[in-house]
Amino acid sequence: MAIRPLHDRVIVKRIEKETQTASGIVIPDTAAEKPEQGEVIAVGPGKRLSDGKIQEMAVKAGDRVLFGKYAGQTVKIDDEEVLVLREDEILAVIEDSASKVRKAA
Repeated sequence: MAIRPLHDRVIVKRIEKETQTASGIVIPDTAAEKPEQGEVIAVGPGKRLSDGKIQEMAVKAGDRVLFGKYAGQTVKIDDEEVLVLREDEILAVIEDSASKVRKAA
């Protein structure tokens, strides 16, 4: 997929949730809620400020992020569904313990 978001836009691929409960009950696609976390695929250059400077993006490709249930716009590219969000619609970046260890070193 070749897509380049503009300004402060972020392209996110949803991370699918488990379709089976811990007790073994299978949840059909029609009853399952869309996941509210995903992996950043691409980011724009940043938001242009009133003085003409560009504010650098806080997320980067490969980050795992949380976003609101109704955030962004879903689009289909190459038969793959992705979400186009503004950076301010992203609530948090999910960091695993391995990345924290690397940053501390």
